[in-house]
Amino acid sequence: MAAQGKKIRGKAQEMKGRAKEAAGDVTADESLRVKGMGDRAEGKTRKAAGETAQKAHGTTEEVKGKAEQLKGRARKNM
Repeated sequence: MAAQGKKIRGKAQEMKGRAKEAAGDVTADESLRVKGMGDRAEGKTRKAAGETAQKAHGTTEEVKGKAEQLKGRARKNM
């Protein structure tokens, strides 16, 4: 579940960055626009890290399940 939280926090930061970037555009504040771009990039990175963690967890669980199946077959054949 921690991976899901990373994805959500990443998306929230990405949205915050978009808002800062838009505010910088409207007010002609280059500094705010650049900070928004940075927040957006960091948010995308966090979101990607959460997605990767979810995939890794899913793969780990899949491998565990297959190992249990093989273990059961081996016991059955003994």
